[in-house]
Amino acid sequence: MSAARLLLVEDEQHIAAALCFNLRQEGYQVQQVDSGEQALQLLSRENFDLVILDRMLAGELDGLQVCQRIRRIEPQLPVLLLTALGEEAARIAGLAAGADDYLAKPFSLTELLLRIAGMLRRSAWYRPQYTELSRYRFGEAEVNLISGEACRAGQPFQLTDLELRMLKLFISHEGEILSRAFLLKSVWGMAPDTETRTLDNFIVRLRKYFEKKPARPRHFLTVRGRGYRFNPEG
Repeated sequence: MSAARLLLVEDEQHIAAALCFNLRQEGYQVQQVDSGEQALQLLSRENFDLVILDRMLAGELDGLQVCQRIRRIEPQLPVLLLTALGEEAARIAGLAAGADDYLAKPFSLTELLLRIAGMLRRSAWYRPQYTELSRYRFGEAEVNLISGEACRAGQPFQLTDLELRMLKLFISHEGEILSRAFLLKSVWGMAPDTETRTLDNFIVRLRKYFEKKPARPRHFLTVRGRGYRFNPEG
């Protein structure tokens, strides 16, 4: 069995370095990022078995906001929230945002490892039940965010890996204007100054799949001179 892949979202470098070292010693594969924005970008194109998420993060998104967005694109992904706020109200807020477990700093490394092992074990037990939870609905469409199976107005179709990756990126940033540079780097890993029509072709395909009238889109909107915006309500 391959080692579980963990995503650590922690902007305090001394804590991040210590956690990465100890988690790797336990046999886990660990990738660490500093901000919520980086975490969402990574989750849109790679698969992880568990997220360890600090509540207080640098950047525009805090841990609660990141957790809420993770729940939209990965309803089945276990999330462990770390925070220096240990009072009851803070714990309730974290769980309400969608976290599966909550650990206050400073914490015992042994306790952290036991909680991670338990979350991964329970995740494996319940995985057969995730099919319905992984479904995202908007407009007349429904998409399985794991398999890429989709339908609109009763017509089924299959998204490619790249199409699904782009859709998940839009969902995790719903309502926000995403620049061409951001989309190119997040989905294809291209440099921000890359000139390509690939992105435009993918937008056309998403509109063809999901819009009732692709020439007059209501969900995948062009914001002239700035990029694109996803509006699930239409």
